[in-house]
Amino acid sequence: MKKFLELISEEMGKGFEAAGYEAQLGRVTVSNRPDLCEYQCNGAMAGAKKYHKAPIMIANDVAEKLTDSAVFSEVSAVAPGFLNLKVKDSFVCEYLKGMAAAEKFGVEPPEKKKTIVVDYGGPNVAKPLHVGHLRSAVIGESIKRINRYKGHRVIGDVHLGDWGLQMGLIITELKARKPELPYFDESFTGEYPQEAPFTVSELEEIYPTASGKSKEDPAYKEAALEATLRLQSGDRGYRALWKHIIAVSVADLKKNYSNLDVEFDLWKGESDADPLIPGLVKRLKESGLAYESQGALVVDVKEDTDTKEMPPCIILKSDGAALYATTDLATIVDRMENLHADSLIYLADKRQEMHFVQVFRVAKKAGLVTPETELKYVGFGTMNGKDGKPFKTREGGVMRLEYLIRDIDEEMYRKVSESRHDLSEEEARKIAKIIGLSAIKYGDLSNQASKDYIFDIDRFTSFEGDTGPYILYTIVRIKSILAKYQEQGKSLENLCLEEAQGASEKDLMRQLCSFNAMMDSACEETAPHKICAYIYDLANAFNKFYHETKILAEEDQKKQAGWIALLKLTKEVLETCIDVLGFSAPDRM
Repeated sequence: MKKFLELISEEMGKGFEAAGYEAQLGRVTVSNRPDLCEYQCNGAMAGAKKYHKAPIMIANDVAEKLTDSAVFSEVSAVAPGFLNLKVKDSFVCEYLKGMAAAEKFGVEPPEKKKTIVVDYGGPNVAKPLHVGHLRSAVIGESIKRINRYKGHRVIGDVHLGDWGLQMGLIITELKARKPELPYFDESFTGEYPQEAPFTVSELEEIYPTASGKSKEDPAYKEAALEATLRLQSGDRGYRALWKHIIAVSVADLKKNYSNLDVEFDLWKGESDADPLIPGLVKRLKESGLAYESQGALVVDVKEDTDTKEMPPCIILKSDGAALYATTDLATIVDRMENLHADSLIYLADKRQEMHFVQVFRVAKKAGLVTPETELKYVGFGTMNGKDGKPFKTREGGVMRLEYLIRDIDEEMYRKVSESRHDLSEEEARKIAKIIGLSAIKYGDLSNQASKDYIFDIDRFTSFEGDTGPYILYTIVRIKSILAKYQEQGKSLENLCLEEAQGASEKDLMRQLCSFNAMMDSACEETAPHKICAYIYDLANAFNKFYHETKILAEEDQKKQAGWIALLKLTKEVLETCIDVLGFSAPDRM
């Protein structure tokens, strides 16, 4: 289905053409002066130089040709050459009818269906999720859902930090605490226990303890390095112990991600890429791209167009150890060979931009990806407290993600309980959890990913303003009206939209008309904040219409049915939008 602005731009283009000018000048945009008009066209200004004519003369010529337009009710030429436009109510209504009948409200499927891998999450095993993991999870989940809605095949990969020194540290500390375990007995030939010799709580305490010891005790660090080497060399006992660490950690991670309604299709990690590194290194050497520099193996990635210094990408350190870049390149090999990816999207802190520029350039130069493969990095800003510094606990430590979710849920439960005395505690907590998730996700996603933002619990949990709870309250309000309509013995089936009866109704209809254009833009630009901006405007437009219109008291049945049809469409569009953002609405609040 064509986008609304495309259609009215085409009509405008016909006007320009009929007046003897280029049709391309007829591009229409939403008016930046809604008090004067609904849409505007500045084509006469752009055409003045080419046609050696005053812009107002061109504008008048075009306006004259559109006096009998089937699209515009008003076309006004305004000095020095603007064209102010109003669209016919009938045209808006017919477009919405087409939207309501179309699959996905008119969002066109892609010309070429892509396989897209979204790399987000990136937690380290044996460590609890903290607030620093929130943005990657929330933004990545939404980007995954937006691309799926568009019609692509999308695979979400958590990409665990499950390899390297941290594993050696954990194993070393476990050996110090429980030397009797069979994993440390080199003569042991039996089956290792199926149950892990630690809980997730113990594991989360073991790693920081081991890390602290290694910084103070050189011998301890040496033991950890040796343990890492033994693990990576395939030591039977260490591998068995490592599998326990992974299993216990992943089970806990899945539980915490589930509380955020975040799901991954793949739970792969750095360990999965490790076997591919020798082949990758060989390939880079044989191609002549990789060379030795100060004992390390590097690849030059500098380009003539670079305005900043671009250091070479280090593939192997002087001691032969691989780095994050090496692992990421090996992972790209895996995703191309086994997933046949057309596009790879990475979510990471914006401070890692240099790393991804280097990795992407090596991947292109070495032919690890095809020339057509899209490599995209979405760098996100930090989540800060009210003091403008990275969000911390009251004690000044890094807050665990589950504690943040708990605090938000408790705040929402307090608000729901105060406003709804008719709810049981169980139902109030269930509703609070749904609203709490909207507060967290919308609070994050409404900000452009690359920007830092202030995480303000008081503001994010408010039922007023640009917040998740406000959006949900709007949806619940519509649900309530639709339910009361049905209680009157009327059906929500086979309803027919009617032309707008007033300005607020038309504004709501016009907002709905821009859904498919907005969704395409959010997908193309990996920009969930555009969806947030859209639904906030849509919710405001609905609430203005609602306050001005006595919907359920209307005696004209046809008029009432038209309004109900409009409400039903508004609800469906809002619910679609919040679903791709990664949250849902309760039935009541």
